[in-house]
Amino acid sequence: MLALRGFAPAPERDAADLVVLNTCTVTAAADDDVRKTARRVNRENPEASILITGCYAQRDPETLAHLPGVRWVVGNSHKTQIPDIVAEHAAESGALTPYHGNIHVGDIFAQHEFLSAPVEDSTGDRTRPNLKIQDGCNNRCSFCVIPFVRGRSRSAPLHEVIEQVRQLGAKYCEVVLSGINLGRWGRDNGISMRLHDLVRTLLAETPVERLRLSSVEPMDYSNELLELMASDSRIARHWHAPLQSGCDAVLKRMKRRYRVRHYEDRMRRAFALLPEAAFGADVMVGFPGETDAEFEETRAFIEGMPYTYLHVFTYSERPGTPASDLADSVPIPVRKQRNAVLRELAARKNLEFRQGLVGRRLSVVTLENEGFALSDNYVKVELAQPSPANEIHEVEIGGVTETGLAEKRPELSAISPFVVI
Repeated sequence: MLALRGFAPAPERDAADLVVLNTCTVTAAADDDVRKTARRVNRENPEASILITGCYAQRDPETLAHLPGVRWVVGNSHKTQIPDIVAEHAAESGALTPYHGNIHVGDIFAQHEFLSAPVEDSTGDRTRPNLKIQDGCNNRCSFCVIPFVRGRSRSAPLHEVIEQVRQLGAKYCEVVLSGINLGRWGRDNGISMRLHDLVRTLLAETPVERLRLSSVEPMDYSNELLELMASDSRIARHWHAPLQSGCDAVLKRMKRRYRVRHYEDRMRRAFALLPEAAFGADVMVGFPGETDAEFEETRAFIEGMPYTYLHVFTYSERPGTPASDLADSVPIPVRKQRNAVLRELAARKNLEFRQGLVGRRLSVVTLENEGFALSDNYVKVELAQPSPANEIHEVEIGGVTETGLAEKRPELSAISPFVVI
């Protein structure tokens, strides 16, 4: 959006007139990272104007506004106004001159309209664009601040989603549908359509060659959605559902809306339909009161399920959330040790998954790095020969690499004769 207003990306951060920091506030550690980054940017490039946006900007604009070098703080509810804000200042001053006082705008989030993502990246650097079709969350997990900075669940209108996927599908092979709580799409806009209805409509009415779903809450993987994923090759074989804990007692303290048996039912149903799919989850360790026995329940559950990767998070206190008031805080060293256990388990399961794909043929989309592609079941593949980005190919897997797979290289049909003189 900035590029469309005449701004050009700087080659390096320390050469930029404007630095935009898009922030997370899911943990106290994330907030700390933002503040450290803003200070580092100001030290490296004191002449730059810093604009901070995202969830931290929505939750606590005053704190960010007093950081050195910060000119604007723009909350999520006003994020699409950033090009106007910056362009107006540039027009008035003729340049993005440094500002030696702090102002903040857009720190009101009462108006939670759906903010539609740009149709495409004007720099042309991306080969797998993400399209946000849902924002906000109605859940109130005890550890999470996101509902307070994103508001209630809101869906992009059906006609807008169709039009944006139609435009993206004409340019890119793969489009990723995303949202804060993606599985809730359609439940707030007065229509009877659900996520599986939307996916079916997009496949029927747009030219997109592959749709990939980002994270979906486990209970939103309906039978209809799973059966559609299994029946149409244009949907990536990729199932990602937050687990958070494999222990019912911890899930209850987290105020998650399912229990382990519910999650297992959805995952085993998906695995029966999509045996070669990627299966991923978000898992949190060290939640207040998590005992050794409760952690072992989580570890054992993960061990017994067909996961191919995990995103493991160490619990970090978030002031203002119910979880931060719970007693029995888990010691930091114990949290780190549990994190390491699950990461090691995830690495082993991922390697076993990749080894099982050797000799198989996979559908891949080529990436910007012409030597690599991403399979529909979410594994990076080293190609036998470079290929232009943004193409879908079928490749035979010849082996595993340190973190991915390698395409089988063509064998020489014969050895050319030569003469020694």
